[in-house]
Amino acid sequence: MLVKTYGSTIIGVNALIITIEVDIVQGANVHIVGLPDSAVKESLQRMEAALANSKFKFPRQRIIVNLAPADIRKEGSGYDLPIAMAILMSSGQMQAADLEQYVIMGELSLDGSIKSVKGALPMAIEAKRSGYKGFILPIDNAPEAAIVSGLDVIGVNNIAEVVNFFADHSSIAPMSVDPAAEFYKRLDCYEFDFSDVKGQENIKRALEISAAGGHNVLLIGPPGSGKTMLAKRLPSILPPLTLDEALETTKIHSVAGKMVSGASIVTTRPFRSPHHTISDAGLVGGGSYPQPGEISLAQNGVLFLDELPEFKRSVLEVMRQPMEDRMVTISRSKMTVEYPSNFMLVAAMNPCPCGYYNHPDQECTCVPGMVQRYLNKISGPLLDRIDIHVEVVPVPFKELSDVRLSERSEAVRQRVVKARKIQEERFKEVEGVHCNAQMSTKLLRQHCKISEQGFAILKNAMEKLGLSARAYDRIQKVARTIADLDESPDILNEHLSEAIHYRSLDRESWGK
Repeated sequence: MLVKTYGSTIIGVNALIITIEVDIVQGANVHIVGLPDSAVKESLQRMEAALANSKFKFPRQRIIVNLAPADIRKEGSGYDLPIAMAILMSSGQMQAADLEQYVIMGELSLDGSIKSVKGALPMAIEAKRSGYKGFILPIDNAPEAAIVSGLDVIGVNNIAEVVNFFADHSSIAPMSVDPAAEFYKRLDCYEFDFSDVKGQENIKRALEISAAGGHNVLLIGPPGSGKTMLAKRLPSILPPLTLDEALETTKIHSVAGKMVSGASIVTTRPFRSPHHTISDAGLVGGGSYPQPGEISLAQNGVLFLDELPEFKRSVLEVMRQPMEDRMVTISRSKMTVEYPSNFMLVAAMNPCPCGYYNHPDQECTCVPGMVQRYLNKISGPLLDRIDIHVEVVPVPFKELSDVRLSERSEAVRQRVVKARKIQEERFKEVEGVHCNAQMSTKLLRQHCKISEQGFAILKNAMEKLGLSARAYDRIQKVARTIADLDESPDILNEHLSEAIHYRSLDRESWGK
């Protein structure tokens, strides 16, 4: 008897419906066709044990399983459950008149329980778009899929529950989640707060400017000066996620299998901090079967690269194009997938191999020329994409022992949100530009007008500090953001002066 069930596969951050056809005929052996990978082929052993332990029988006949479309690679263990349901239906062990109205996904354990799968949210979106009545999936993934309205999401724990559901639909009620309520309930639940940081007021100011204008930032300082501590708190001062951004971010985390068990939606801006031994594919995405990388997992949030010069140069270079286009394109012989990569880059580094160049108390032990060679590990084109370079110095004991609380992240975030609203109004007619850091040269000339006295200050800084040509536009962008924080329509001299201080690595004297 030929039976059809429906599953789903992920391509990029979107899903595609897969038709699973099972036919049981006279003979022996089981055949799975339709480009299955090893995990799909191994499902037979899991199904046999799972069905036996759930008081069902695995047919001792010839079973033909076809996964269509046959020219798309099927990977992962999520096809266990839809194949098992088709086998039970084809062998007459269950009755389900509306089996074909549901998309079914889940990995089987040997005891018949059902484990979670990746990509539940995009699968649910595709199931609704394709007109299916419901989506049956593991209970752990159900809250995530239930944010899609107009689709019956049935969370199950084991095979028996699925069989009972088709026998009596009232046995399991569809899960219901209000995405807006879930989103706003946990909107400001950040683990870290700026009030935890003692001193470092100048660095907090630099990070506030970075958050207000969407500028990438580089923190340079000796070990123990607080670079990582400060970077971890940057998401807490960024504007809260919008509901659309939250759904977009949730979709990516769902595809990568990074959702917290039982969570329905990502409510805070992501903070990703990969180790410096990461590979190219691990950072930007890829692999034999493409998966999103760290820069896509940081979508709408922060990517923190600690010990920047220790990353392989090739890894850093592949990041340049995604930073510019805010999209990663991965091409393979049979497919091309795209992952969004709209993130803020925060990088941290020691000023030299020993870590104590320019330290106020400790002496640098690096030989002449070593500091410059260390800095040369970071290419000029990458530095071009980092607007703010700021030196972090150790906090004196007097400030460390101060029991008074610093300004909370919430207060800083209010100023950042005000500045972002000014920028949204400024760029409302420009597609794809939402903050000052994204300004093109044309927009820069239009919105960063400087007085004659301001040009004199900028010229003087370029000549006396030996700033490179790449600093010229960056200073104007940062000055525009400082002016927005002050709610000033014009870039004043003090705004330019402050912006000039945030180009440490562009000074010709640095590292010499």
